[in-house]
Amino acid sequence: MFSRTALTSAFRQTSRPLAASSRNAALPAFNRITPLSIRLLSEQTRTAIDKAVASAPVVLFMKGTPETPQCGFSRASIQILGLQGVDPSKFTAFNVLEDEELRAGIKEYSDWPTIPQLYLDKEFVGGCDILMSMHQNGELAKLLEEKKVLVPAEGQEAK
Repeated sequence: MFSRTALTSAFRQTSRPLAASSRNAALPAFNRITPLSIRLLSEQTRTAIDKAVASAPVVLFMKGTPETPQCGFSRASIQILGLQGVDPSKFTAFNVLEDEELRAGIKEYSDWPTIPQLYLDKEFVGGCDILMSMHQNGELAKLLEEKKVLVPAEGQEAK
């Protein structure tokens, strides 16, 4: 049988903040990140993604294809790029559903947890939420114009 003082002192012990040195020991194993628990992107996958990102000025990693997107976010991203007037000759898309290594690897490559992912001139822009926000506030139009990836207006030559 527990005495009231033993129970009270045990409760106090568990409710106190942990000392800095004992914090990691008290965390559950799934909350402790060690170098061994982090999956590293294989050199082969990193090289393949580097080539894919460099394959066109505008690169979208998506679920499905531009003609048949397999998720609403991928569809919305394609629609946004179409509304902005991205030149199809300066655009390419990669279907992450065709390759599990690409699907997992692109998330590590960009340190972004969701798909679709847009790259402009080898730089990560963001996912569908970022694209939507940039589209609505005009930042995407400015960025695409700066990168010269839009279809030229009639009467203008492509540069």
